[in-house]
Amino acid sequence: MIFFLSLLLAATGKRVLAIDGDPQANLTFYLNHEVAANQPSLLEVLTGVVDTEDGIYPTNYDNLLLIPADRGLFKVSDYLSSSGAGAFILKLRLQAVQKLFDYVLIDVQPSRSQICLGAVGAADFILIPVEASTKGVNSLIDTLDFLQEQAKVMAFTGSLLGVIPFRDRWIGRTQTLESKESIEAIKEFAGEIPVLPSIRESEQFKRAIRNGQLLSEIGQQDLQYPFEKIIQALTHEQ
Repeated sequence: MIFFLSLLLAATGKRVLAIDGDPQANLTFYLNHEVAANQPSLLEVLTGVVDTEDGIYPTNYDNLLLIPADRGLFKVSDYLSSSGAGAFILKLRLQAVQKLFDYVLIDVQPSRSQICLGAVGAADFILIPVEASTKGVNSLIDTLDFLQEQAKVMAFTGSLLGVIPFRDRWIGRTQTLESKESIEAIKEFAGEIPVLPSIRESEQFKRAIRNGQLLSEIGQQDLQYPFEKIIQALTHEQ
């Protein structure tokens, strides 16, 4: 999701910093960046081994830069948990470069990991992706509880931009019953939180990633629509 949102924002002329906070480093891979053995990544930025700007790299796209991840990012959990300020370290690290960018997008696993805590602490806005399934609905409930807990201790001082269902399954022009019922449940549990247009399940996403292109560039404007709505929501909030 962050891959397409980053590309779309950069294509509109906004200067974007994408941060890969997932030890699996999918975003880093999608942006065609490989972390060399002697190059700093998010791990070194978080632990203060290098200044934040030294962990930022150009990508193949105009206006889009990256703080990459690699498998070593798993090691940062101990550092963050023992620091006494794990929820605020990423926010502090980004202060040095925040004026250089219009948007900073942070990609993290949906978990209660130390990295996720840091992303929540740094965020002005949070977008919650929720799979259109029973499992996804349960995950949403847990995520909302988690964010409420963080807000109570002032570790989350931002706002919820919205909830976005994904893997919305359709057969031809007909939405599957599971997806339909799950999205209805997502809207019920989201309450006053906006539920944005869903991201449909499609092999075209993989095709666009392989080609390094926007969905609209491969003739899939309808699949790009949810990302355009995210940008509209961001613009409205600013």
